[in-house]
Amino acid sequence: MLFKSKRKEETKKKELLYRENIRVNCEPQEQEQVIRQVGQMLVDSGYVDQPYVDGMVEREKSFSTFMGSGLALPHGVEEAKKQVKASGIAVMTFPKGIDWGGNEVHVVIGIAGVGEEHLDILSVIADKMLDESSAEKLANGDVETVYQILAGEE
Repeated sequence: MLFKSKRKEETKKKELLYRENIRVNCEPQEQEQVIRQVGQMLVDSGYVDQPYVDGMVEREKSFSTFMGSGLALPHGVEEAKKQVKASGIAVMTFPKGIDWGGNEVHVVIGIAGVGEEHLDILSVIADKMLDESSAEKLANGDVETVYQILAGEE
């Protein structure tokens, strides 16, 4: 009883997506800049430690995270997984499109997953992007629209 933890707030499970981790109508930028920005959002929200961002850049050098349908899902290399503190995502949309290793991308979703949770996250996002209407809304919608689609509220 003497050592009872006062950390209830810290043990509360984080949401997968917060509205402040959604940036819409972004201007075109270089691919690595975009990866670093979505990665920094994950850091700033407490999902990952800073070295995870470099792991995201490394992943892209070895294997493209372009998924088709105008979507890229940057995430860290296997060695960077120890930098993940909680599962979460960060989103940037580019209505004008950006070059992603020779492919045109409109939606970039940075992913951090504890254990194998990133596979579940990837699956949910892929399902949303297979629906052309949802994919279009993600690429061109406002923050609330993007949040509702990805949080499963639409």
